[in-house]
Amino acid sequence: MNAPAGRPGISWWVVLRGLVWAALFVGVVAIYLPTTYFGLAPSRASIATPSGVAGLLGIGAGALLMIACVTEFVTRGRGTPMPMDPPRHLVVRGPYRFVRNPMYLGMVLVLLGELALAFSPGFAGYIAGWFACIHLLVVLYEEPTLRRKFGADYERYTREVGRWWPSFQRKDGRL
Repeated sequence: MNAPAGRPGISWWVVLRGLVWAALFVGVVAIYLPTTYFGLAPSRASIATPSGVAGLLGIGAGALLMIACVTEFVTRGRGTPMPMDPPRHLVVRGPYRFVRNPMYLGMVLVLLGELALAFSPGFAGYIAGWFACIHLLVVLYEEPTLRRKFGADYERYTREVGRWWPSFQRKDGRL
């Protein structure tokens, strides 16, 4: 009863924590703030245009990427992406194999998708400001914390995988 079927060793508790964290992250950043402060609403979306299709594709791709990230943190890391409940193991598989911060990039895709559906100059500024804050969080808190926790393994990972720009060919020649 403690582990999901087919995944021994993963407790339902860590799965629940991962789902709650993901729902809060997406709910606040991509739904609550944009609808409350920037007037984004489904009624303003124009999906029958090229930008509407691009927006839907961005939202879908970003959502899938974030789901894959949470799955990796729960199944391989045995924790969540939330700083107060970090993984116990360094996660370097799945999307993390190609870029060090795919969860944040997934959110950027969702936000840009929303922007394409219902353009708002204020919302474009929100996206830029949000990304600047996330960049500072990564550089000033997350990376030093991961260096302390995972040492040489994390250092090797940072040499092989870029922070923001995905690479599908690692420096060691592996895919």
